[in-house]
Amino acid sequence: MELRQLITFKTIVEKGSFNRTAQHLGYSQSSITTHIKELEKELDTLFDRLGKKVVLTHFGKQFYPYATQIIELYNQSLNIDKEPQGQLTIGISESLTICRIPLILLEFKQRYPKVNLHVKSIENYDVTKSLQSGDIDLALILEKEDWIKEDLFIKELIREKMVLISPNEKGFSRTALYADLRCSYKSVFDEYIKLNQLDIEASLEFQSIEAIKHCVKHGLGISLVPLFSVKEELKNGVFKGEKVSNKQSSISTYMTHHKDKWISPSIKCMMEIVQEHASHW
Repeated sequence: MELRQLITFKTIVEKGSFNRTAQHLGYSQSSITTHIKELEKELDTLFDRLGKKVVLTHFGKQFYPYATQIIELYNQSLNIDKEPQGQLTIGISESLTICRIPLILLEFKQRYPKVNLHVKSIENYDVTKSLQSGDIDLALILEKEDWIKEDLFIKELIREKMVLISPNEKGFSRTALYADLRCSYKSVFDEYIKLNQLDIEASLEFQSIEAIKHCVKHGLGISLVPLFSVKEELKNGVFKGEKVSNKQSSISTYMTHHKDKWISPSIKCMMEIVQEHASHW
């Protein structure tokens, strides 16, 4: 029993003939006849053919309400509420959480209150593994430009402008403060040091850009960070900043999920909001 056979049966009852049903549904009359023969083979005789007229048999009259109900249930299933709901877990780089993501999360919560939203910091985590295991559904991360992972769908949202921040006090600090332990992020700073022949004598590594900013403020060292993460400090003169040439390697902000992940309404709506906000970054 197929849905198209039931629709054909119901339409014949409504139109009163095989010919008008064929015209209405866009089938050939032979196809309409085949639909009914296949249905009758599985069930019982549905119509008496009385010349050019077709009349429901006793069985046909009994079956008609069931066929109508099946078709109606199918139509209802196409209109199931697709409003985002359930749980959505996002992994986010720490600096994005502080500077860009709050407005995105606020808008999402206001628009989709039925979603139970969770946010996880993913600094120094294996993003691919976290997405593959289902620990997170979607990730917003900072990685080196041209970042590629075979198992992930990756959308570059923006190539970040980088800035070298240094203390306001006169004199050059020879300590490099790394804002992330991941080699891809660290390599951008290392490349800058090499190209500009900076005289670096020591280095310190931190998990947080916020910690880096405080250390630079107090004269501990210099660091290379995304411009968006220090805009307020530069505006208020907390420390100095020197923009990096676009010709040098940089960091990009990416949105990513596993290629085999089912994109639920919640994930789809979050991705749309993120991309809308990213267009103004």
